[in-house]
Amino acid sequence: MRTQALKLRLRLMSWFAMVLLTAQVLAAESSDAAVIVADSRKFTGWQARWANLYNESHFWFALITVIILPVTALILGRLTGWFMARLGINLRSRELAEH
Repeated sequence: MRTQALKLRLRLMSWFAMVLLTAQVLAAESSDAAVIVADSRKFTGWQARWANLYNESHFWFALITVIILPVTALILGRLTGWFMARLGINLRSRELAEH
């Protein structure tokens, strides 16, 4: 029982130290902080708009990216399923070919 309490206390202390260290790292200000931007001068059309969206608002860029990726995956998955059905591959059945 005593060893479990000691292990728990050590875990809590290490967690607390990690939180304090992370807070110190995040709170430390650097005078030469890097600014990350996309060079949109060479892009045109939708690529330029995408690069400018990244430069203007990382929040909206991340939100739209999180929305676009699953929608694109869904469309490509449905398209692949349709194409395989047209080839005669039945994806709805779990019958093994060896039997």
